[in-house]
Amino acid sequence: MNIKSIDSITIVVTDIARAIRFYHEVFDLPMVNGSKTTLQVGGKQQLQFVTPDTAGLHSHGAPGNSELALATKDPLAKTLAHLTNYAVEIDDGPVAYQGATGPATALWLRDPDHNLIKLVCY
Repeated sequence: MNIKSIDSITIVVTDIARAIRFYHEVFDLPMVNGSKTTLQVGGKQQLQFVTPDTAGLHSHGAPGNSELALATKDPLAKTLAHLTNYAVEIDDGPVAYQGATGPATALWLRDPDHNLIKLVCY
């Protein structure tokens, strides 16, 4: 088997509309056409949201138990200013970080369900 990339990630949340709004507005992730539960990430990956009562195969997941890393092309100062504009609190960082494609700076924050999000700035 030759895995070439991640296709999608599913996160369990308490309120799909609230999660969509947060990720769409704060991270500028566009909606997938025709979907009310899925956002596009970087053109080739998707971020999907389910609730505990609609989780199906994901029924063992719970809101707040996910950790997600998102890479941005924006400079760190612009990323921090953007998060400040949306009143997003930083849990940790920025700190030097070894990312998947090399040296970077990382910072951590939480979504409305307390899922941990690592932003990696290359």
